[in-house]
Amino acid sequence: MELRCLWTACLCVAAAAAARWAPEPDQPFRIGDGWRSLGRLAPSEMLSLTFALRQQNVGRLTRLVQEVSSPDSAQYGRFLSLAQVQALVAPSSLALGTVHKWLELHGIRDCSAVSTMDFLQCQVSAGAAERLLPGAQFHRYVNGERSIARSPFPYTLNEELAEHIDFVGGLHRFPAERKVVSRAWTTQRALPRHGVLPTFHLGVTPAVVRQRYNLTDKDVGDSQNSSQACAQFLEQYFHEADLAEFMHLFGKGFPHRSSVDQVVGHQSRGSAGIEASLDVQYLMSTGANISTWVFSNAGRHESQEPFLQWLLLLSNVSALPWVHSVSYGDDEDSLSRAYMERVNVEFMKAAARGISILFASGDSGAGCRAISAGRHVFRPSFPASSPYVTTVGGTSFRNPFLVSAEVSDYISGGGFSNVFPMPSYQAAAVKHFLSLAPKLPPATYFNATGRAYPDLAALSDNYWVVSNRIPVPWISGTSASTPVVSGIIALINDRRLQHGRPPLGFLNPALYRLQDRGNSSALYDVTQGCHLSCLDATVEGQGFCAAPSWDPVTGWGTPNFPELLRALLG
Repeated sequence: MELRCLWTACLCVAAAAAARWAPEPDQPFRIGDGWRSLGRLAPSEMLSLTFALRQQNVGRLTRLVQEVSSPDSAQYGRFLSLAQVQALVAPSSLALGTVHKWLELHGIRDCSAVSTMDFLQCQVSAGAAERLLPGAQFHRYVNGERSIARSPFPYTLNEELAEHIDFVGGLHRFPAERKVVSRAWTTQRALPRHGVLPTFHLGVTPAVVRQRYNLTDKDVGDSQNSSQACAQFLEQYFHEADLAEFMHLFGKGFPHRSSVDQVVGHQSRGSAGIEASLDVQYLMSTGANISTWVFSNAGRHESQEPFLQWLLLLSNVSALPWVHSVSYGDDEDSLSRAYMERVNVEFMKAAARGISILFASGDSGAGCRAISAGRHVFRPSFPASSPYVTTVGGTSFRNPFLVSAEVSDYISGGGFSNVFPMPSYQAAAVKHFLSLAPKLPPATYFNATGRAYPDLAALSDNYWVVSNRIPVPWISGTSASTPVVSGIIALINDRRLQHGRPPLGFLNPALYRLQDRGNSSALYDVTQGCHLSCLDATVEGQGFCAAPSWDPVTGWGTPNFPELLRALLG
């Protein structure tokens, strides 16, 4: 309560000072779960701050992404290189000169820029940072062995910088944590032999995934130019030995690779994380035999925001994998609008380069936030709610022990953004759902004009993984469904590249066009099941429910690989 009052007071002071500007006035300060304060930093302690410089030609970039991503456009598939993106969006010479002069006046010279020149990372002492960013006051927070520096108070900038800086990273946001869910459907813990399963199964393995989504042993990568990646955050590491053991147990029957081609970032030799193991193992067993990268963003450096660090890597590498699977998310209401809008532009830059980015929709259903006594609203997740990523929801088998039809997984994240308006590519599909859904939550719970998600789904329940050389059953979450769909998109890219066609790039315009035109066989429509939300008297824990065609629980449904390949190959 005391921090909240101090935050409000600081905002009032900042507003009253004509020479100051607050880039993120709506950024709440919320100590992350498990973190505790050790007090204020000494002035000499070093921090890493990221300055997001204002880009040029964002409107032009928006139009370009629409053109290269829409199959009806003459520019479809004519993607830009990193150098071309840089030439389009790089900050003006005035912006660069003003920001560098400002930093030098404060004695800050240890800075590095990304290739597109629109991010600047600087090593700054806590004392210099507080002079540079009036209002900020850095404290140390710890969570187990992890340690970060954050300011519980808002920062301001000189008014002359207002048109040149979107936000400063490394001040307020605590790292978002995504934990996989463990759900035991059976007390039996027997491993299936040889990884080959009949229709009856004791948990989802690569054989089950490939059987359900009609992948044959020949549906593997065969192009030297195809590639895929996943991103890991917050001390989540995979082990090559776990991957090799997983493929030994579950990879029989189809050609595959048992090691990644490149790890970008820090890779610890400590314990493997379930989340990281899950992402890598199912990306590489579904997108089998495709070159795979792992972006490892530990978030160990003081004031580093791991997700922001990943975005900087995307802006700094000229040759990236074509498909990226990311199981990461935070609540929209925990982030500033300036931050989300700028991250959205970063996704547009990736789309302009032909990169497909898929995000997990989250594991909290529609979410829930109390806004007053007895009144609640649903709580959308970001980046799942970005209109420039493909968001993946979750499903379960109708019969948990049979490879059968799917129903929505009750944890599958989905809903409507409170920040981003509904993009045109999905307007008809969402209108159809809102007009025909038999039971909708009250209109006060969600923003019916916002970007709706997810876009499609896959199995998210009851997976086997290998972590620290031990087979672990019953792992669930959209952290499982996302690498599965990503691997399938990577396989389609592989076939397109073999036929001399460009990769799919930003997938949504093609996906919604495909389904709007009635190509229903490309995806299995999931029409049963609801997801969770607020446990109040009005909605009683239920959010949205699956319905024919698109819905905000499973999107368009789950992949039918041969038909989806046929539809997207042309």
